[in-house]
Amino acid sequence: MAHDEAESAAIKLSELVEAFEFVSVSELGEHQAYICRKTGRIYFVSENINIEEELPEDLTESEQYESVPHRRDLALGKRVALSFVEEELPALLPEAREIFGHKGAYGKFKRLLDVNGILDRWYVFEERAAEAALREWSDEVGLILVED
Repeated sequence: MAHDEAESAAIKLSELVEAFEFVSVSELGEHQAYICRKTGRIYFVSENINIEEELPEDLTESEQYESVPHRRDLALGKRVALSFVEEELPALLPEAREIFGHKGAYGKFKRLLDVNGILDRWYVFEERAAEAALREWSDEVGLILVED
C-alpha cells in the first residue's frame, strides 16, 4: 500500500542499499530490515544473528514501518544476469540460459563470467540494477530517497 510522501522521512540511498544487502545475503525471511517512515531509521532483525538493538513493539504490524525487500522480491536474479550477458558477451547467451536451468546457477554463472574476464563488470552492472530497482520500489511504497 502506497503512503503519502509527506509522512515519510528522507532515507539515504546508501543506507537503503545496505539494508537491502543485509536482507538479501541470506535465504528469504532469514534477515529482515524495516524502515521507519517517520524517522527514516532502519531496524535490522535476524533469526541467526544477535543484534543488540531495541526494536519497536509494533515493528512488523504497523504501517509506520516498511519492510525492505529481498533481492528475489525485486526479480534481480536470472533476468538481470541474462540481460548482462546479452549486453556484454552475447555469444555466451545460450550457455548462460543453460546454466540458469539448473541448481547452483548463480555460482556457475559467476565462474563463467570470471573465466571470460568480465566478473568485475558484472558486479557493477548488478549494483546498478539493484539501485534502480530500489528506487522504483521506494517510489511505489512512497519513500523519499536522497543521494549521499
